[in-house]
Amino acid sequence: MNFRRAILPVAAIVMSAVPAWTQDAAPEKGLQVELNGLVPSQKGCVFTFVVGNGLPQAVAKASFEFVLFNGAGTVERMVVLDFRELPQGKTKVRQFDLPGTKCDSVKRVLINDAPVCDGEGLAAGACMSGIVTRSGTNVGLEG
Repeated sequence: MNFRRAILPVAAIVMSAVPAWTQDAAPEKGLQVELNGLVPSQKGCVFTFVVGNGLPQAVAKASFEFVLFNGAGTVERMVVLDFRELPQGKTKVRQFDLPGTKCDSVKRVLINDAPVCDGEGLAAGACMSGIVTRSGTNVGLEG
């Protein structure tokens, strides 16, 4: 009898958390951009991004303006990177070697804008609208 009394409150707590888990599992309705890695190279630093297209249409050509911040919080560099095509419902990995950039000096990255975001039926600003950013590194990524 005491066992049942102890289990009921625990079961109620677990069941109340289920809707939150279900919400998190819903697919994103925009672009998802993850900073997946930074690796030193002979030129500078290789940035690896994983990009998922949750938009209802393909992106024929996309580029993003990135702002790199150093440990003091000041702008180290601004750069536009060409992500090329991003097929609808697909995930792509893109790498960029940034000459003269030291990986260990980059502490935060901001996606400032999407100067190019082209595709049939694509609304203006679609690449930045609803963008979701994540980082798999110790460097923060913001959109």
